[in-house]
Amino acid sequence: MTISLLTLTFLAVNLDFFIMLLFLLKKYAFKSVLFAYVIGNMLLMVASFLAGQVLEALLPEWLLGILGFIPIYLAFKGDDDETSASMKTKSPFWIVLGTYLSVCAGCNLAIFLPVLMGESWTTFGLTLLYISVLTALMALLIKAVVNVQQVATIIDRYGEKLMKACYVLIGLFVLFDSGFIAHVIQLVEGLLK
Repeated sequence: MTISLLTLTFLAVNLDFFIMLLFLLKKYAFKSVLFAYVIGNMLLMVASFLAGQVLEALLPEWLLGILGFIPIYLAFKGDDDETSASMKTKSPFWIVLGTYLSVCAGCNLAIFLPVLMGESWTTFGLTLLYISVLTALMALLIKAVVNVQQVATIIDRYGEKLMKACYVLIGLFVLFDSGFIAHVIQLVEGLLK
């Protein structure tokens, strides 16, 4: 697993949440937002890794490469994310965590599951550490630009297209890296002979 793939994956699955972070950081204390954001990311990463471990034990790696179609599908499907309007608690931590999980759970699980599949526990631990650092850096960056109108305008204008392009690139990486494409090509060549 490469740092560039992890960084691209993190940015792709969190791009839509960055806009929400702009609003959350204006409303709540930075520590509450940061802690909830890191915990939310870690929960979804662990769920993706564990699901990948189960699937890997049951199916060959090349076949699991088909999961690369999930991020590609997400890039082309309509945006139907819904956030919960009524949170039962007023704690900023729980509001931010609930918002993050409701907005990003599907994408995180779908995108990170194929990326993390096949990784060792040691590599996964390093991945968690790296994603935690990225999460904290992103929260700090967004806190620094929360009052800059031009940033919000750019994200509103190009954010969705950039996120979709990232999803497609991640999906293609998974399809090729797993050997799925090579296996399909061999299968087609065998049928054509």
